[in-house]
Amino acid sequence: MVRIGRHGGMPEDYVQAYVLLHNRNLVLGGGRSSSMKTMTRVACALLIATSVTSIEAQDENALSIYLVDVEGGNATLFVSPSGESMLMDTGNGGANADRDVGRIMEAVEDAGLRQIDHLVTTHWHGDHYGGLSELATRIPIRHYIDHGPTVEDNETVLTFLDGPYPDLYGASRRTVVAPGDRIPLRGVEVQVMASAGAVLEQALPSGGEPNQYCADFERQAEDLGDNAQSVGLHLQFGEFRALHLGDLTVNKEFELMCPSNPIGLVDLYIVSHHGLNGSNAQVLVHGIAPRVAIMNNGTRKGGTPDSMTTLHTAPRLQDLWQLHFSVLSGQDFTVPGVFIANGIDDQPDAMPLAPLPPPRRGSNAGPPPAHSGPAHWLKVDAFRDGTFTVTNSRNGFSKSYAVSP
Repeated sequence: MVRIGRHGGMPEDYVQAYVLLHNRNLVLGGGRSSSMKTMTRVACALLIATSVTSIEAQDENALSIYLVDVEGGNATLFVSPSGESMLMDTGNGGANADRDVGRIMEAVEDAGLRQIDHLVTTHWHGDHYGGLSELATRIPIRHYIDHGPTVEDNETVLTFLDGPYPDLYGASRRTVVAPGDRIPLRGVEVQVMASAGAVLEQALPSGGEPNQYCADFERQAEDLGDNAQSVGLHLQFGEFRALHLGDLTVNKEFELMCPSNPIGLVDLYIVSHHGLNGSNAQVLVHGIAPRVAIMNNGTRKGGTPDSMTTLHTAPRLQDLWQLHFSVLSGQDFTVPGVFIANGIDDQPDAMPLAPLPPPRRGSNAGPPPAHSGPAHWLKVDAFRDGTFTVTNSRNGFSKSYAVSP
């Protein structure tokens, strides 16, 4: 179904559309009309002028989750019914910091927030912490959370951790978390599943059963970088459960999930590592058996065939939502367009039948397809009874999920 937004705005119109020729997939592109832009500016101005509080700006009964488009990075905003907030990661840095932080701030303003209560940096890669300094200039951040020092010899990261970062958290507070720790997001149980290469050893009340997928797992070469150090979180709000593991890699997924599954089943899985190979092992994805998965990918970053196969064959999975369509998926794995939040400036006539190979690493990769128009998020509103709704801000398409049987 298509819903009218909370503030009464009509769904966005579309200026482009193209039809995929395989599996009846439809990918829609387009942007806001000028009148819609004007209405958005006016609405934001009114929110500021009238000092709308966090609680007033959202459903007081819902846990709201905004998955922000930061072009293949990560920025996920959680807002509890009490109005308290937790942001996981801040998108890209450098020349893209202003763009990504601007998009995060649009979600912040939509939620009616005047501060970030908890900022979790999952790991020290530029597409996850890059916008942190810029964000701190735009909104107060009360609590910084991370896994500790980087394990990589990256001069840019080391310089940030030695100077600018202590200056930021020195004015508030910082916590280095370990598996089993809890983050005090009022009204929501948030527990650390992984951090600094360690994983949870004591099962949650919902977990503890043997994991049948452990026997088929094959270890990969050890990831000695910061992805394997990622902070991963499990959230419980009444009967609703969600999992976000940052960029945790497959060997760590195995260590977390075997021999017994400490998590149990989840309703929402925020797909690890943008949907790239090297994460999203069957032992995890099929073990937690999510009802819905949301992938914060870029046009050519994430959505690789191996990950998509694992997701689409997961027991109980009803839908996969994506921040972008992925040329790495090809038509075999691309989901219907109403489930995709963003397109690109120059829309192709059709997706390739076969997945495209990932771009070369380094300076020879060439620029990604341009996406300079409005960015759109996917928003989840979850309720204590285990029901939840996912909404695509690009087209107003909204789908509700009933209580799990």
